[in-house]
Amino acid sequence: MEATKSFLDQVLPQATASWAHIMANYSPQKIEFVGTLIVQLLSFWLPSICYMLLEVIAPSFSQRHKIQPAPKQPTCHEIAHCFIVVLQNQILTSILHLILISAASYAGIKSTYRIETPLPAPIEILRDVVLSLLIREALFYYSHRILHIPALYIPIHKKHHRFTAPIALAAQFAHPIEHIFANTLPISLPPQLLGSHVVTFWVFLAYELVNTATVHSGYDFFHNKAKMHDLHHEKFNLNYGSLGLLDWVHGTDQLKKHRTA
Repeated sequence: MEATKSFLDQVLPQATASWAHIMANYSPQKIEFVGTLIVQLLSFWLPSICYMLLEVIAPSFSQRHKIQPAPKQPTCHEIAHCFIVVLQNQILTSILHLILISAASYAGIKSTYRIETPLPAPIEILRDVVLSLLIREALFYYSHRILHIPALYIPIHKKHHRFTAPIALAAQFAHPIEHIFANTLPISLPPQLLGSHVVTFWVFLAYELVNTATVHSGYDFFHNKAKMHDLHHEKFNLNYGSLGLLDWVHGTDQLKKHRTA
């Protein structure tokens, strides 16, 4: 406990000073846009590439922890195609983010995130992240269930399910409409609705991106965290949520042979 307090006493003043310097030298729009890009790079691309390189760096270790057998794993061509689609999706959402920031700035509207010099207290960050997790669970679960309606599944969501044995990068392998409404908005909206500090949003975003890379990784690490979503990719009709809370409420946490959506 004393060690933790000592660590915080050293880190917090440095973080506060660095943040004050950033606020003094850059516009809120630039801080929001560039900061979000950096978080995406460090929290999604880096973990995804690390998971994917395991098979090359440590093949024996990789095979021991793979959830699904080798015949179901994607080919090099499929992985390359996945990379291109994910990059296109992230460029799309970054352009939309930039347009929204620019339009709001032109209209004299402040960001829906709090971008101010005082950093949020740790207890505020914890509170807003927990609330954001619950809101995101509802937004993701119901948008995901809607995408499994046959009229939407075939033209939109089926693309994501091409990976029956998912890889980390495939977390964002999706139709652009799905990427915006099921991947991006359920993460970006909760902190906005709560009026969270932009740093809190980045903490939440980082957690969600690492989490989605992990649950799509195809490995049984972290107490089999990936197994629930891996089973969704294999069977299609269960485990629609992220936390599992609404799957438990709606009874979609167990395989039902005659479930169609």
